[in-house]
Formats: sequence, C-alpha cells, structure tokens
Amino acid sequence: MRHLLYIINPISGTRNKRSVQQLVEEKTKAAGLPYTIKHSVAGGDYSFLHPFIKEEKVTDVIIAAGDGTVNQVINGLKDLDVQFGILPCGSGNGLAFSAGIPKNLEKALAIIFKGQSQLTDAFLVNGAFSCMLCGIGFDAQVAHDFAKAPKRGLNTYIQKTVSNFFSAKAYPFSLTMDGSVLEKEAYFISVANSNQFGNNFTIAPKASLTDGLLDIVVVTKQNKLNMLAQTILQVGGFNRLVQPELAKANKGILYFQTPSLTISNAGGAPMHIDGDPVTAAQHLEIRILKSCFRLICP
Repeated sequence: MRHLLYIINPISGTRNKRSVQQLVEEKTKAAGLPYTIKHSVAGGDYSFLHPFIKEEKVTDVIIAAGDGTVNQVINGLKDLDVQFGILPCGSGNGLAFSAGIPKNLEKALAIIFKGQSQLTDAFLVNGAFSCMLCGIGFDAQVAHDFAKAPKRGLNTYIQKTVSNFFSAKAYPFSLTMDGSVLEKEAYFISVANSNQFGNNFTIAPKASLTDGLLDIVVVTKQNKLNMLAQTILQVGGFNRLVQPELAKANKGILYFQTPSLTISNAGGAPMHIDGDPVTAAQHLEIRILKSCFRLICP
C-alpha cells in the first residue's frame, strides 16, 4: 500500500496554492490512496520528516513547488526508501520538464498515481546538492536579480534576462577534467544534469538524467550579437558535443560531457544552483552522483 506525502510550497511560482491543495485532495481521494499534506519550510531542512516518514510508512514524497524546493526536499530525504514525484508549480520547473512531467497538474498527478519511477542522477558542487543545473556568470546574475524581484513568474524572468544581457561581462575561468585544462573568458558556464534552464528552454540538448555524465556548456567571450546567435544554435541542438580534450578550440560555445571537473572562478562570477542564488566560490569541485534518487516519470 502506498502512502503519499505531499509537500506544497505556498509561495513558489504564480499559482493559487489553495487550488493546488484542493486539486491534490480531490484527485488523491478519488485514486483511493492514503496521503498527508505538509507545507514546505523556509530553511530547507527536512530532516524533521524522517521519523514521520518511517513511522507512517510513507512511500512517495510529492513536491508541489519550483526547482529550489525540489532540490531541498530531495536532498533532505534522498537517503530514505521513498520515491519522489513533482507537481510543477515554480517559475522554471527545469527538472520536471526534463523528466517529461507536464505542467498541467491533473496530468502530472495521473503520472504520480501510476507510480513508475527511474533512478536519477544528481551532482555535488563543493558538497552542495544539485538536481539539475549549476550556472556561473550571466545566468546566475539573472537568478540573483530574479530572487530579489517583488513578483515571480516567467515575465519577470524574461525582464531580468533582457536587462542583464546588455550589461553582461565575461569572466576568466579555468576548467580541469581528467588532467586536461581549459582556460577561457566566458559570459557563463552551465553545468547541467538535466537539459533545461527551465520553461522548456534547453541549454544542454544532449543531457540525460540517467547517463552518469554532466553536460558542460561554456559561452565564450565574443560580441553580444554573436553570443545571442550562438546561444540560439545551442538551444536548437545544432552545436555538437566534443571530447573535453578537444574543447580548446576558439568557438563561440564549447559543449562537452564529463563525470567530474574543477572550475577556477578567479573573477568571482555569481553562481546559482537549481535556480537559487548561492555565494560565489573561487574554486569549484563538481562531480556526478549516479542513480542518486528515484523520480516518478511518464
């Protein structure tokens, strides 16, 4: 017998969270499944749920929230014998969309009720947990500004992206993987486990949640018009993957895969992890966590 624990973030995204809870209750009762509903916690520490999950024999943790809360919940509960589901309620929903989970909540619930899960990768950035994406540079500055904005949602994200585009600067980076060193000035670096920035904007088209590899996208220093054109090519899937040792070529975008790497961020470029701003580090140790948790997917 399954027991579903729903964790609903009351402030993420732009949806009316009361209607989300009402929909969850209605559909889960109709499916005949026992369930409990709790709200997310501001600090992101979910260790307090460990005794409840064990005592109540919870089998599924369903997160109705955005990527930041998804990150926190999975990180806090991944060592327990549960599978995770997502009801996309955030501004980007990158992990959900990468896994093929639709934004329509009724359809997402139908997938959850089937309960078919797959082992899914994650990764660590200096020991910090990431489900889908770490950004360093331009996109991280957008994330920092978005977090300070009084309004959430896609329109706000687009506004912050456009305003930052014209003031974006390149930062010096040094990337090391398997003894190969790549030194570049770049507008941003994306370290991706999923293929998403969010909102079905695909920064790493070849990325997979289950292949044990990280997709690295380096948008090198160039004029802004060319940067925009190269990014469109990357999003469209026209840029080919290269071997890490061959990524030294002078190209607008470098795209390769590796299970681990280190990044020297001497210029102090801003950072985000799964869309949430974090303090920039000058040295980053990044490695894949293969088959880290079970995610309910179509």
